[in-house]
Amino acid sequence: MNNFSNAERAEVLTQALPNIKKYNGKIVVVKYGGNAMVNEELKEQVMQDIVLLWLIGVKVVLVHGGGPDIDEIMQKVGKEPQFIDGLRVTDKETIDIVQMVLSGKVNKTLVNLLESKGGRAMGISGMDGRLIEAKQKDKRLGYVGTVTHINPEPILDLIEKGYIPVVSTIGCDRDGNAYNINGDTAAAHVAGAIGAENLIMMTDIAGILKDKDDPDSLIPLITVSKAQQLRREGVIDGGMIPKVGCCIEAIYNGVQQVIIMDGTVPHSILMELLTDEGAGTMVVADKSRAGENT
Repeated sequence: MNNFSNAERAEVLTQALPNIKKYNGKIVVVKYGGNAMVNEELKEQVMQDIVLLWLIGVKVVLVHGGGPDIDEIMQKVGKEPQFIDGLRVTDKETIDIVQMVLSGKVNKTLVNLLESKGGRAMGISGMDGRLIEAKQKDKRLGYVGTVTHINPEPILDLIEKGYIPVVSTIGCDRDGNAYNINGDTAAAHVAGAIGAENLIMMTDIAGILKDKDDPDSLIPLITVSKAQQLRREGVIDGGMIPKVGCCIEAIYNGVQQVIIMDGTVPHSILMELLTDEGAGTMVVADKSRAGENT
């Protein structure tokens, strides 16, 4: 930004004004994970962008994962991570580690970063106030949960008091068992329950591609029915299938727009919310004008 004149900086802000007005007072959920969490410089930049949005009146909720941190601690205690269909096998010892890492180390590090950038943040887990209620997903996976209910009050209370809620995706059941919840799934349910305008899924790829080997084949805007069609045709496959499934779930739960974007691109959140061009792929309901563009 040092290469820009004051006039050019003012012009950038002026162009962003319509989008600032659009999102002022609206809730935006950011699902944060993957490589964007591993790179420390990028992590600081993402937190800075979230604080900027908060300062201009966007009610940001940060939902985070922390797979690499969990793997690191497991290896330190001599426990080898195991996965079935991309989900972490979570026995009793592992759920203790997951809870410690996500709700402790990762959550509080992000809260501290947001505070250091000038924001007001409060970290909570899905167990606080029974925010995320869950049940066992599959006996083979152990303490891996599927969401049964979201209590939006803890998040809405924090937003009302002017905080950026930072949510770790640990759920619980009525018997006091803790469950490891997939971050994308949790974010989709949370976004719907709190009436979010947007859900931003930060991933390691640009978005939905017509050709997974061609980064220039990005689909900028897609309806739910078109996404389902591409999934049936095999265009959407592999790890994108559950991610797109979470996008569709969020739309069904009432979220207006879900964006899949590459979280490793600097300022991708700001590009999506504050510019006309946007970033990544936006998924919307079929009744939207998006049907005209897909």
